[in-house]
Amino acid sequence: MRLSGIGLACVRGGREVFSGLGFELASGEALAITGRNGAGKSSLLRIIAGLLHPAAGQLRLDGAAETERTLPEQAHYLGHRDALKPALTVTENLAFWRDMLGGTGGDLADTLAACGIGHAALLPAGFLSAGQRRRLSMARLLVAKRPVWLLDEPTSALDADGQLLVARLMGEHLAAGGLILAATHGPLGIPARRLAIGAEP
Repeated sequence: MRLSGIGLACVRGGREVFSGLGFELASGEALAITGRNGAGKSSLLRIIAGLLHPAAGQLRLDGAAETERTLPEQAHYLGHRDALKPALTVTENLAFWRDMLGGTGGDLADTLAACGIGHAALLPAGFLSAGQRRRLSMARLLVAKRPVWLLDEPTSALDADGQLLVARLMGEHLAAGGLILAATHGPLGIPARRLAIGAEP
C-alpha cells in the first residue's frame, strides 16, 4: 500500500496556507508533519481525511486491500478535540464509535484496559481528565481497524506513561502494515520520516 500527495495546496479564508506540497508513504511507514503554528499541519491531515478540499493537487492510495473504499473511508482522523459525548460513559462512547465506524474489534473492556483507562469504564466521559480523554480517543483506533491513521498532536495532554502507550500502539500499527501521518511539535517515539511545512520558528 502506498499513499501519495502530489502538488497539494490549501486555501483557508482566502489565504494560501501552503502550496506545492508532496509526500509519499508506504506500508509500515510514519510521516511526522512539522512546522510553526498556522503552517497548515492540521489542514493537511483534514484534506487527507476528506474534511477539506485541496485547492490544488491530488491524493492517491494504491495497493489498498479494500479498493472500493475511498481514502477517507480507510482513514482514522484524531483531531485536537476528542469527539466524546460527556454524558455517556467511557464504554458507551467507545461502543458508539465502534458501531458507527463498523468496527469488529475485540472486547471493549480489554481495549480500554490496553489503553490504560479500564478503571474509568463506567464513568461519564465528562469526568475524564484531558489525558484520559486522549487515551479514550486512541482506543477508538483499535475497535474499528483502518490502515491509515491521521493523528493531530497524538501525545498532547499525555503523561510519560501515556506517551509510551501511544508510541507502542503506533509501532504495532506500523508493524501490521499500516500508515501513520502525525502532526507534531515534538518526537513521536517511533521512527518517522519528516515533512516540514512552511518556515520553522
